[in-house]
Amino acid sequence: MSKLSDSLKNHKIDARRLALTSRGLERRTSEDLALVAKKAAIKAGKAEKDDAVVKQKPRSGRPVTLPQIEKAMRGETISGPAKTRLVRAVNAILEGRKKPAVGFRDLF
Repeated sequence: MSKLSDSLKNHKIDARRLALTSRGLERRTSEDLALVAKKAAIKAGKAEKDDAVVKQKPRSGRPVTLPQIEKAMRGETISGPAKTRLVRAVNAILEGRKKPAVGFRDLF
C-alpha cells in the first residue's frame, strides 16, 4: 500500500468521489478559453502585452482518472501533474468536510 491509499482510508474518501471532484476542478470554463484566446492574440501581435494576462494560467482540462488513482494507490509511478491534481482534489474534498488540508508530501 502507499501513503495515498492509507490517507484516503483514514479520511474515508472513495476513489470514485476523488475522480468526480477532480473532473469538476479541472473542467475548462469560458473564462479559461477566453484567457487562452487573449494569450494567442498577444503572441500573434494583435493585442498589447498585458502582464496580468500573461501570468494567469488556465485550467488544464485534464482530470485525474480512476486508473490513475488506482495506480497511485498501488504505489506505482504516475506523472507529476497527475499527482498535483490528486492533491488538489483531496484538499477540495477535505475543505468541504471542514478538515485541514494535506500537503503533497503527506500523500506521496
